[in-house]
Amino acid sequence: MNKEAHVVVLPWSAFGHMLPFLQLSFALAKAGIKVSFVSTPRNIQRLPKIPQKLSSLIHFVDFPLPPLENKLLPKGAEATVDIPFEKIQYLKLQYDLLRDPFKQFLSEQRPDWIIFDAIPFWAAEIVEEHYIPSIYFSVFSASTYAFLGPPEDLAGDDWKRIRPSPKSFTSPPEWVTFPSSLAYRSFETTGFYHAFFGGNASGISDAERVAKSFSSCQVVAIRSCPEYEGEYLNLLENIMKKPVLPIGLLPPEKLERRRSSEEKEWIEIFDWLDKQKPKSVVFVGFGSECKLNKEQVHEIAYGLELSELPFLWALRKPAWADGDHDALPPGFSDRTHDRGVVQFGWAPQSEILGHTPIGGSLFHSGWGSVIEILQFGHSLILLPFIIDQPLNARVLVDKGLAVEVERNEDGSFTREGIAKALRLAMVSEEGESLRIKAQEAGRIFGDQKLHASYFGKFVEYLKKEVQD
Repeated sequence: MNKEAHVVVLPWSAFGHMLPFLQLSFALAKAGIKVSFVSTPRNIQRLPKIPQKLSSLIHFVDFPLPPLENKLLPKGAEATVDIPFEKIQYLKLQYDLLRDPFKQFLSEQRPDWIIFDAIPFWAAEIVEEHYIPSIYFSVFSASTYAFLGPPEDLAGDDWKRIRPSPKSFTSPPEWVTFPSSLAYRSFETTGFYHAFFGGNASGISDAERVAKSFSSCQVVAIRSCPEYEGEYLNLLENIMKKPVLPIGLLPPEKLERRRSSEEKEWIEIFDWLDKQKPKSVVFVGFGSECKLNKEQVHEIAYGLELSELPFLWALRKPAWADGDHDALPPGFSDRTHDRGVVQFGWAPQSEILGHTPIGGSLFHSGWGSVIEILQFGHSLILLPFIIDQPLNARVLVDKGLAVEVERNEDGSFTREGIAKALRLAMVSEEGESLRIKAQEAGRIFGDQKLHASYFGKFVEYLKKEVQD
């Protein structure tokens, strides 16, 4: 593969997918590979800018989404963050309409490889027609896909035999032969089970999309490393019966402070952080995909208050709140102003996490956030909600790297549970081993050379296969 080698990447329209695909694109470009990053116009506008030194090798390709009849989606909705959960099925239906323009693009470009996501499963079918090698790139951990099992058991009627009911998701599958807590809890299963296997407006279930993607690709590339989940990587390769390549964690490069370019609010927040003791502050953030209800936001707030720990909470204004501060319990800001900050909207998360006073994070345990937080060796306080988050949480707890907030049988949690988990992870003697293990993991997750070596092997694989 020479410097003009060309790879096309096609992520699903969720920022938890597009951002890892963009990090992958940056890494490929650094290796001298030309990348075409395919998405929609508004999504591309909202992605981080391409670094100047890579701009000649990465090209954004924007395909406008064909309109749907009956105005099923609001104008300008091009990513899952733009719509409520129940309307994501319509975004999948709309995204599937990109099949023909994408097919035309590939026939004109004839790239050396295509790297694609699960939702646009049709990409694998197209590349088979054009004899283009394909790679499925997982934005999830190896343990998540190992839990789902063989692709052939996810499509047709076979899944009904292997996974006959939501209850079948509540224990580790039989093919996990080593000690593991990898499973959903009862309150987590019903929603995921029906969303994954059930029908939707697009006419094809997520389980079928995953099955077709895994079956059609030549290689599965996982954003992971053996040092963290070697047993699950080996298991996944046995399940897939094809190469499963760990390409490293693609950790974001640690950022320098950029006070001059920050908005006024963040200048003040970093000034406040500068005054806090090292490893004393909890960062709280649940991203854009977890849409918390009023009771959940309030219990988190009261839990932070009860914990008596310093905190920085990046909170997106919920749809149910009339204004920013209407999202918080009455009097909360006044009672906690001397030791906590709540900032609404976007937050420079990488820069916050890399700041000395941060010692832990209360978050949803999404894989991308796990990587971003553990690279700094912070303590993990987990409150999982959707998709892969519960499975990530079980593995992290198994490995002694995290504490999970206690939940009731219906999935609800209390302020006391939040406070208990926070204090255990941050300050209690009982949590000392957790803090030590998190710092040890930080040396692995933040090891740029280690992950560069895995990615280098991945690039060598790409070169060798094309040359052969």
